[in-house]
Amino acid sequence: MTDIKDITEELIKFRNERDWEQFHNPKDLALAINVEAGELLELFLWKSPDEVKKEKVKEELADILAFTFLLAEKYEFNVKQIVLDKIKLNGEKYPVDKAKGTAKKYDEL
Repeated sequence: MTDIKDITEELIKFRNERDWEQFHNPKDLALAINVEAGELLELFLWKSPDEVKKEKVKEELADILAFTFLLAEKYEFNVKQIVLDKIKLNGEKYPVDKAKGTAKKYDEL
């Protein structure tokens, strides 16, 4: 199963079987994404990147993605399209000739 729609459908099925939709309003899904991102960051705290347990990183990323897909579904966003749109926008903000090799923000290029 690789299609985002299939993943979202599985998440919704899992959620609905447990009657958790009542907790999955946009605000709480956004908060959950932030909480899970904090848990991801905690894995790296006081460690070098190679000391982190990859399996734990995978679990936290899955949590972040799951809540992200559910939030996108609430707003009827097409995940693939919004990511592609953002890549295009970033391409305009960060043209290769100005941004290549630098970590400067677009307004500093």
